Amino acid sequence: MERALLQARELIDSTMSLHRDRPARDALVIRADDAEAGATVARLLGRARHSISASLPGDGEQSQTVFAALTGRRPEPTGRTAGPLAAVSSRGADRVVVQASRRARTPEAGGVVVRLLCTPRALSAGVPSAAALRAARCEIRVVDSELREALIVDGRVALIQSGPEHSDSAAIIKDTASVRALDLLFAGSWANARPLAEHLRLSERLLRTPSAQRVLERLREGHTDDVAARELQVSLRTYRRYVAAVMKELGVSSRFQAGVRAVELGLLPRRGTVAGAGLSGVGRA
Repeated sequence: MERALLQARELIDSTMSLHRDRPARDALVIRADDAEAGATVARLLGRARHSISASLPGDGEQSQTVFAALTGRRPEPTGRTAGPLAAVSSRGADRVVVQASRRARTPEAGGVVVRLLCTPRALSAGVPSAAALRAARCEIRVVDSELREALIVDGRVALIQSGPEHSDSAAIIKDTASVRALDLLFAGSWANARPLAEHLRLSERLLRTPSAQRVLERLREGHTDDVAARELQVSLRTYRRYVAAVMKELGVSSRFQAGVRAVELGLLPRRGTVAGAGLSGVGRA
């Protein structure tokens, strides 16, 4: 599987380079700030007949545009969309989600299967908000690793951010092998992600406990139990009991893992880049 993922990344990076090097009249590239960006996303989603897979880091205009169009899409037999969608604010995206959830079809009723993969950073930033995500009628999971913005429709066409050096643009990929590779990468990230409800329960339990937050900060700093207990003004035995409870909640076996996990979940601010897997490697040529 690891070898297949590496080969998939190489294939996609190669395809992305080809797209960037094509003449302007042939290039399938859109800019994030382009007025047509929302309309392009809406057209791709409107043509979906079987499945839509999207990964959203949640910290850019493209993520907001894709999320608004994804959760606000109105499936119609003719394949027409509700109209162009420009990049929207977080509040605007929330309104779209709530209104659209009342109209969306479910997979059991023959609708399009929609899978949305986002990061804890997206939830922490509130774009889209947790309430809006709960209201959306699609399967949502949260992944700890870094994500590259991507949208895959019916396993036939994909829209993906071009890369760090081209962060203001996204490429439309129709090459069958590349889209299949993206599907493989998405599936790998999806399998390692947690359902939204599970992520929110874990975050709420830890965030509403002041002692847990302070313990997590000490674990990340690498403080010894003696030093951390003195700083928190509790006994060594009490501090170790706190640590054991936090580690159990996070599902880790070491103090170091607890600190790293807390950053990945968005429970503590991120100080550096955490290497990811799956779609995290796409477009970083």
